[in-house]
Amino acid sequence: MPTTRTPTTQAPVQYRVEAADLHARLFTVTLTVAHPQAQQELSLPVWIPGSYLVREFSKNLQRLDARQGQRPIPLTQLDKHRWQATCRTDRPLVLTYEVCAYDTSVRTAWLDASRGFFNGTSLCLRVHGQEDAIHALDIASTAATAHWSVATGLTPKSIDKKGFGVYAASHYDELVDCPVEMGTFWSGQFTACGVPHRFVVAGAAPSFDGKRLLADTQKICETAIRFWHGKGKPPIKNYLFMLNAVQDGYGGLEHRNSTALICGRRDLPRTGEAGASDGYTTLLGLISHEYFHTWNVKRLRPAEFSRYDYSQENYTQLLWFFEGFTSYYDDLLLRRAGLIDDATYLKLLAKATNQVLQTPGRHVQTVAQASFDAWVKYYRQDENTPNATVSYYTKGSLVALCLDLTLRREGKTTLDDVMRALWKRCAGGPMSEADLRAELATLAGRSFDKELDQWVHSTAELPVAELLTAHGVALKPEQPQLAQRLGLRVTENHSVQIKTVLRGGAADKAGMAAGDEWLGLDVKGQGWRIARLEDVAFYAGPATQFTAVVARDGRLLQLPLALPAIAPATSKPAGQRGRKAPAATPDTISLTAADSAAIGRWLS
Repeated sequence: MPTTRTPTTQAPVQYRVEAADLHARLFTVTLTVAHPQAQQELSLPVWIPGSYLVREFSKNLQRLDARQGQRPIPLTQLDKHRWQATCRTDRPLVLTYEVCAYDTSVRTAWLDASRGFFNGTSLCLRVHGQEDAIHALDIASTAATAHWSVATGLTPKSIDKKGFGVYAASHYDELVDCPVEMGTFWSGQFTACGVPHRFVVAGAAPSFDGKRLLADTQKICETAIRFWHGKGKPPIKNYLFMLNAVQDGYGGLEHRNSTALICGRRDLPRTGEAGASDGYTTLLGLISHEYFHTWNVKRLRPAEFSRYDYSQENYTQLLWFFEGFTSYYDDLLLRRAGLIDDATYLKLLAKATNQVLQTPGRHVQTVAQASFDAWVKYYRQDENTPNATVSYYTKGSLVALCLDLTLRREGKTTLDDVMRALWKRCAGGPMSEADLRAELATLAGRSFDKELDQWVHSTAELPVAELLTAHGVALKPEQPQLAQRLGLRVTENHSVQIKTVLRGGAADKAGMAAGDEWLGLDVKGQGWRIARLEDVAFYAGPATQFTAVVARDGRLLQLPLALPAIAPATSKPAGQRGRKAPAATPDTISLTAADSAAIGRWLS
């Protein structure tokens, strides 16, 4: 990473951002380069770290203009996101431009009459050759936004009570890694292990219980800090949570000392309600996940991410570790913080396990390959995605589970110890898979190369059932839902629209395809119209063979379909099938406690 220096407000690179037109959703940006090069190159990133997809942020940039004093400076566009200014080097170069902000996600920028939000990767042109210089960001107040407040993880230098004013960053990487929230948001504060934390929430309903959210988040943060450092000091001086509550949404993006989150407003805790809804538990898991990233990916990170290249994809095979292991610990730390009980944790673990078991793509692609292909597969999902790839989040979390339970069974160390040893080994910085293998061998007293080769670099099944059973967890086969028996994923809105046909399933064998509309079925000469998938079982009755009537490209097709019998119960979630094709009916399990003492030694 670039060398950190004390910022000043008189920065060599300065940005002024103004919410210029709320209804047109336009930010205006003024960029001042104090000492430009004769052929000064500038560019806007094509992606944002943590979200592995080229998003072409320059598509939202318009009206780019350059001047030195009153003199217009010629700009040459070099490609889709780079420009070159031919200018003098003895006076400041000033560029002005607009950015249209209409994306409600945590990855880009948003502006309307009630709220503004942006990541620096969407608004701040990179000044080539001066990336390591001190950068300043002036967030300007206007008549339309005078009643708003500002929240950001950047260092304040000269700001008013509402947060408008000048902030500083030691370099460009820091500038674009601190998103900005603007509006009339709710705000609360707490301290975790001596570190000040702030939580801001936009869009909450009047029933929102802010005190409970703060108390629960404080427990998560304290648990995470103690996980990594015991009684030592964390690598942050402060932290900011920014949550946008919407009608329907979910997601988060980690940053060095903050995170941007989005959730359904019905998932927020409500005043007067003591219990935790499934939605609120999911939100707490998201908070835990993004906070854990403060260590695992923002600092302890792939060697390929030592310095981000904002102009193109940055490839690594290690997302199974950085996202998958974080996914393992997010719910586990909720349990250790006392926010969920054993039964709830096992329910969440069963859900992740079933997601992997019901993905035929796990037999096609390794989790290391899935990490490398995130740019073209995970972030560009289509109807074939479940058949072609596996999630490095969910399978990666199961790899972490298997490592942890194996280490615990052998009795010399735990995955907790390995994570902390990696932090020390890599000085909280870039790491490779070789570092993980080395620490496993050192702490466990033997090589784990065989396990990692099988679990990460092959498509062999993971020994989840065996290891959970050894730690006091009972696995119970569950009857699959009709969609699983058919090998389908559908949407239902007055008709059955087929989204995905899973490879090797009954629907695949019948000739169904993504995009088909399943209209009805013919059972022994009687035709029936269906509006929901459950209508199939209702009209088919005991029949296991019938004709499905589907619409495709304006044509009606009659497809003979054989409904598979429910597979007999087994004691394991999956056999060792290696590279063979998946069974037509994916297994489904539930997890319950069989030995509370054994589970307690693991979960607590």
